[in-house]
Amino acid sequence: MPFPPPHPLPFPVAQPAALGFDAGRLQGAVAHAVAHETPFPRDLLSHLENGQFEQPPDNEVLGPTAPRGDPNGLITRDGAVIARWGDTRRVDMTFSVAKSCLSLLAGIAMGDGLIRDLDEPVAATVRDPAFSGERNGAVTWRMLLTQTSEWEGTLFGKADRIDRGRDLQREGKAPKGWERPLEAPGTHWEYNDVRVNALSLALLHRFGRALPEVWRERVMDPIGASPDWRWEGYRTAEVEIGGRKVASVPGGGHWGGGIFTHAEDQARLGLLVLHDGVWDGRRLIPEGWIAASGVPTPLNPDYGLLWWLNRSGRFPEADRASLLAVGAGGNTIWVEPATRIVAVFRWLDPAALPGMIARVKGALA
Repeated sequence: MPFPPPHPLPFPVAQPAALGFDAGRLQGAVAHAVAHETPFPRDLLSHLENGQFEQPPDNEVLGPTAPRGDPNGLITRDGAVIARWGDTRRVDMTFSVAKSCLSLLAGIAMGDGLIRDLDEPVAATVRDPAFSGERNGAVTWRMLLTQTSEWEGTLFGKADRIDRGRDLQREGKAPKGWERPLEAPGTHWEYNDVRVNALSLALLHRFGRALPEVWRERVMDPIGASPDWRWEGYRTAEVEIGGRKVASVPGGGHWGGGIFTHAEDQARLGLLVLHDGVWDGRRLIPEGWIAASGVPTPLNPDYGLLWWLNRSGRFPEADRASLLAVGAGGNTIWVEPATRIVAVFRWLDPAALPGMIARVKGALA
């Protein structure tokens, strides 16, 4: 059975051996996840305020947060759960997993004709000061989706400068926020949360209504997700759309807000991606969008359309065509089409992720 029934019914469960896994080795993978808890403390608000990403005043938290729970997750193959640990229905922050959700919304916008061409400047259809001027007026949808826009400015109280020079390999340790000279739009890759928030704002303008409403209607309800998730914005992020105030939601929890959800709903998203945007015979994401999301930008072989990739083999045991939605603190959705594996790891030490993937693949008979 490739698709689980709607929440609150449980996911189908299968014995590991029935789906080609060695049960003992699979339990070793679970033990690895439990033994390698994220270094993020339980009090995420204090963690953000104490300088996880940057020092004052750039670290001001603008959106809701919540204390995190214990490590948890599940591993599925062919839509059936073969391993599970912790409370997979505990709702927690997801951080940058939300970026991959924005990618799916962009695909829907493309299918609806709200985005005519990924290489068209956003300013051609979005009337907002964020996309005015010589630099920002040249920024295209593709540049925002691949983190190559070099967009410049301050959005909802956060300047793009805050994330300039960001080194994901040394998150929370390396200096960033320096006035790096900007390159031409489309010529430099940089993981920058303010620019992702600019994409979210642009999508809000094109849909003409709050993105969480679109997300619920077009994705979460059709895949049978729980009603427990929420997508929170900043207190500074209200914009006028159609004569009413609407919150523009961020693509992560860097300054609070973002998507709060649980592992089972994330596994549903992974299954949607595994099946090329089709859920139980109904196409939700336009044909070709998932494939396009897995095409690396020339400026970073391991990054597609707001999805992390494995084209360079940084996870040696994972298939090179894997897609990963990754959030700070050890939150990952791993989709491997070649083996039909979808796995969700919550609050796993990021340093232990390669070993986790290796153990799951090593359990395949």
